[in-house]
Amino acid sequence: MGHPNAPRWRLPRGAAPALALVPATAITFVCFYLFIGWTFAISLTGSRLLPSWDFVGLEQYRRLFASTRWWVAMENLVVYGGLFVGGCILLGYLLAILIDRGVRAEGVFRTVFMLPLSMSFIVTGIIWQWMLNPGLGIQQAVRGLGWEEFAFNWLVRADRSIYTVAIAGIWQQVGLSMALFLAGLRGIDPNIWKATRVDGIPTWRVYWDIITPMLRATFFTTTILLFSLAVKSFDLVVALTGGGPGFSSDLPARFVMEHILTRQELGLGAAGAFMMLCTIAAAVAPYLYLQIRQGRNA
Repeated sequence: MGHPNAPRWRLPRGAAPALALVPATAITFVCFYLFIGWTFAISLTGSRLLPSWDFVGLEQYRRLFASTRWWVAMENLVVYGGLFVGGCILLGYLLAILIDRGVRAEGVFRTVFMLPLSMSFIVTGIIWQWMLNPGLGIQQAVRGLGWEEFAFNWLVRADRSIYTVAIAGIWQQVGLSMALFLAGLRGIDPNIWKATRVDGIPTWRVYWDIITPMLRATFFTTTILLFSLAVKSFDLVVALTGGGPGFSSDLPARFVMEHILTRQELGLGAAGAFMMLCTIAAAVAPYLYLQIRQGRNA
């Protein structure tokens, strides 16, 4: 006979974890998937200042793809994204290796490299705007030392402005990349290093032939994370160049925000936002495919 105060019913086995996931699942569904669907629906309408449901089919996408400014923003995204992701990965991995080799005052170096990460993109953009301003920053400082012909005016040159955005972005996010790679390096089995020392393999070859292939998952994760940051870059461009000179440093996120908030082109902005999502999905798809394939082969 059971205890008189014992509950009369119990949850089925495994139901408690499922119930615990219900709030997070509901919030994710509403705040992510539902808004994706809403954005796509708006992109099929002629919405301007406020949402309206006058269906226009793919007209907003036709306008988007006919926009020269949109393609300038996409070309800039290719340049900025390539430099940003490649620069953060290369510098972050090298910094992680140097720290992992047992440098003195490791905590100080980690703090120095991680400090820019604590700043917002707005603050980062303002700092680099001062540094790259031809009349105030690096150019003026070098000329003050006697090199009167020195010129570093990329911020005001239409053919170089996007590179200044990439420099500021790398400076801000390289600490994140370093932290991810350092965590990966610290997870390597120490016996591997002992075995390579016994075999007399040079350190650079150990990193190149053994350690780097073992960090393949870390490289994938870092690449996807940085690429998503590059696609979403908005405040850094606004604070550093304002998209200029002209639209020479414009990025898709700024194109979308300006058309939604300033130009009352909600439908066109929604079409641009949906295409940004498709760009991220195209970048993430190979990674998800490899993960699913590895899971099946495990």
